[in-house]
Amino acid sequence: MANPILPLWEYIPDGEPRVFGDRVYLYGSHDRVSCDKFCDYKLKVWSAPIDDLNNWVCHGDSFRTKEGGERPADTDWTRNECYAPDVIEKDGKYYLYSYIVGSKGAVGVSDKPEGPFKALGQYIYGEDIEVGDDGIFNDAGVLVDDDGKVYVYYGFEGSHMNELDPADMRTVIKGSYMHPVMPDTQDIPVERRFYEASSPRKINGRYYLIYSPRMGSRLAYAISDSPRGPFEYKGYIIDNGVDYPTGNNHGSVACINGQWYVFYHRMTNDTIMSRRACVERIEILEDGTIPPVEMTSLGFEKSLDPYKIIPAEIACVLKGGCFITEKDIFTRVITNITEGSVFGYKYFDFGDDYTGDSITLAMKVRGMGVNCKVKILLDGEDGEEIGELDIGTSDGVYRCKVKNVTGRHALFFKAYHGIEGWMKASFDRRCLFEAESFCVLK
Repeated sequence: MANPILPLWEYIPDGEPRVFGDRVYLYGSHDRVSCDKFCDYKLKVWSAPIDDLNNWVCHGDSFRTKEGGERPADTDWTRNECYAPDVIEKDGKYYLYSYIVGSKGAVGVSDKPEGPFKALGQYIYGEDIEVGDDGIFNDAGVLVDDDGKVYVYYGFEGSHMNELDPADMRTVIKGSYMHPVMPDTQDIPVERRFYEASSPRKINGRYYLIYSPRMGSRLAYAISDSPRGPFEYKGYIIDNGVDYPTGNNHGSVACINGQWYVFYHRMTNDTIMSRRACVERIEILEDGTIPPVEMTSLGFEKSLDPYKIIPAEIACVLKGGCFITEKDIFTRVITNITEGSVFGYKYFDFGDDYTGDSITLAMKVRGMGVNCKVKILLDGEDGEEIGELDIGTSDGVYRCKVKNVTGRHALFFKAYHGIEGWMKASFDRRCLFEAESFCVLK
């Protein structure tokens, strides 16, 4: 399944991937379309078999802070939005930790990894027990170590950690507080400094803290020899703002069938509030470091098939003001395509068995009353031009011959209107068309 990895109508940001048994579970916030606020009053769980990562199923609402449909609220102390959950397993039970706006968080429990989760209550600590983050436990991530100790990492604009009592999984242990978990002084570069989105992992004996730095479009990581830190910044894994509408980032890593992945989110609807779950393959080197990876359209695939219909919205490059937007639950397009806008896809396998001089590219568009052209380019906006598509004023499928392509390539589209003279300035700002899908025909 390509990026985004869930059905294209689903908005799940802040993804925490966890492998339990023979399935991978994705826990995250839930964004609402056409909303000017982050997140929702409910959490949802999606999962897929570890040997069929293109077969994701929704398990419905796992936790609610406000009643909805036939389900009552799970909390009796708040009706505010819930953010950024994490779920861990301990002694056959599954524990959910969620940040709730203006509240001391929430801890839930279930007999199943998909929930639903019954609220145990808030974190428990007295006045004589030190905690950070004003007791909010923002974006909490939880680690159960091999010795059974339980650590909760959290914070906004500062990194904090406490131990929890394994007996009830929510009582804060006295004397366990650590701050900062990561060095956080003014002389540290902004791309390293902790902002939010704590996600702990133990990998090959090393302790990792994956987080969003103050350069918020990245997912960074730090490593320690101890769960209590201090954690040393090692680099960033992915940046969701490279040649794409930027916004915050939040996610983590998981090993599925021997392959490591980073789960993250990208922005849609010309807002930072409509975020969708994406994934990229990563490699963890022998010294523990993780080389940065680029955003692609691939998701769990190694290559995409250009001879199948490709939804325009899986673009991993959007430049020049264009963006993905939802028209209705079934229709999402790239809109605001103006003079010089670029949208691109990485990567397609064109194969090597076709010997003709040319192939045909077909693109389905919504016309905007403007005759315009689209340059078709290989491997970048300045790459080899293999064809040019003429688009008319009305809705339809437009075709053109392009140079025969073999092998693995990125495909880029660059729009221009071709208007000269005194009308040029007004057409430079005009949406030329909206892209719905495309494919290659032999």
